Amino acid sequence: MALETGIKTQLQTYLQMLREPIVLAASLDETAAAQEMRELLEEIASMSDKITLTMEDDARKPSFAVKRGATHTEAHKAVGVRFAGIPMGHEFTSLVLALLHTGGHPMKLEAEKIAQIAAIEGSFHFETYISLSCHNCPDVVQAMNMMAVINPNITHVMIDGALYQDEVKARDIMSVPTTYLNGEVFGAGRMELDEILPKIDLGAVAREAKKLEAQAPFDVLVVGGGPAGASAAIYAARKGIRTGIVAERFGGQVMDTLGIENFISVKETEGPKLVMALEEHVKSYDVEIMNLQRAVALTEPGKHGNKNDDLIELKLESGATLRSKSVILATGARWRELNVPGEKEYRGKGVAYCPHCDGPLFKGKPVAVVGGGNSGVEAAIDLANFVGHVTLLQFDTELKADAVLQKKLRTLSNVTIITSAQTTEVTGDGNKMNGLTYNDRVTGESKHLALDGVFVQIGLVPNSDWLKGSVNLSKYGEVEVNHHNATSLPGVFAAGDVTTTPYKQIIIAMGEGAKASLGAFDYLIRQ
Repeated sequence: MALETGIKTQLQTYLQMLREPIVLAASLDETAAAQEMRELLEEIASMSDKITLTMEDDARKPSFAVKRGATHTEAHKAVGVRFAGIPMGHEFTSLVLALLHTGGHPMKLEAEKIAQIAAIEGSFHFETYISLSCHNCPDVVQAMNMMAVINPNITHVMIDGALYQDEVKARDIMSVPTTYLNGEVFGAGRMELDEILPKIDLGAVAREAKKLEAQAPFDVLVVGGGPAGASAAIYAARKGIRTGIVAERFGGQVMDTLGIENFISVKETEGPKLVMALEEHVKSYDVEIMNLQRAVALTEPGKHGNKNDDLIELKLESGATLRSKSVILATGARWRELNVPGEKEYRGKGVAYCPHCDGPLFKGKPVAVVGGGNSGVEAAIDLANFVGHVTLLQFDTELKADAVLQKKLRTLSNVTIITSAQTTEVTGDGNKMNGLTYNDRVTGESKHLALDGVFVQIGLVPNSDWLKGSVNLSKYGEVEVNHHNATSLPGVFAAGDVTTTPYKQIIIAMGEGAKASLGAFDYLIRQ
């Protein structure tokens, strides 16, 4: 396959950064995909005199490995990075980084993190199944590839599920990314390097908790790394006060949002791109970022074991405790579940929540989407491009999506819309789902659909379970706030989708984050 002119020009620029020779070792057969891979690799090799293309025999065909070149010792040549698929689409960046890192270009990792990876002992063979349209997959692939470049005890192969359907079927993989370690399931869904390391480096969690415990008290501590949390942290840092942000994952739900077309001044963007911009903006200020940390308890001064008279305590799942004069809660929301029999049992085995990630695994198959709002209708439109048939189930008597989306949906010949449908059960054979049962709310009749997958798109639930008893919550579990974004607990403010503020939108969350931060600053100067 020939690279587009723009991509080729960009790649040529990147390849000038290679410091050391690398080898692309291809294992090919006679398939069309193998021919495309050969053309891609030949074109890449022609762009730099530091790249050599060779042939080898690997069990997976077509595939290719990225190795260090002839100037290295045999031991140092060992780099266990392989692509079983043509890494285009969202994975093109994974390919570029693998080339650069293997070729000696520095990684954007702290020296301490590189040393930690290099010191890991044992034998770790990772396999990550992806789809080229999955925007969460590159994070996993790139993290695994970096570890494989740093440590010869670690190998990693990216596997395109669409190309290796037999493997996907044999392993019953129905969501991506899904990663195997030494033949056993290691994890499913988006994972960052800091999430992966504690699973193979025993003691990493305790070391990190000890570092966090030693943190000096903050003036403002933001809990949550989505749009509201990022906005709050920036506004606080600009006041010149000690600011920290602790998040389970930076970006929150925005990382799972593909198309964003209503962010004012930006005509069109994608969730991961917006998150990257948010993180870069936060990092441009003096903000202590503590990512991949789950908050489990909030304690007011002088209460429930908190011996500080003027500091709020935040307990983390790792065991560490952070202290701050004020706290801004911006923990966002998560996908609402159906809460019907079979949903949890078949999650990742047919039950899915991200059509952009997992949709390609259902190519040519019958699926359903539950939910008739914008998210549900957008999912149905997207899925209709490659699945066999989409059945859209809506609880209400009519769809709630924007008119322009409904109009587009009704033009699709492989989509069926069923309203007044209450999903009652996800059925399966014990290994994967095979259908869905719903109740016709007009006739009362129970009906069953034979399906290979269902995508649940029925809204969000606030991430506030851990706050029960600490601040006042609404009957829907939202944190109650006033017009200054203050909660019922002095010194604690809240913003974004976790609050009672109506209309859960990215741009609204950002504004609310700014308000909460200004409210917290006003509180501090009056103490």
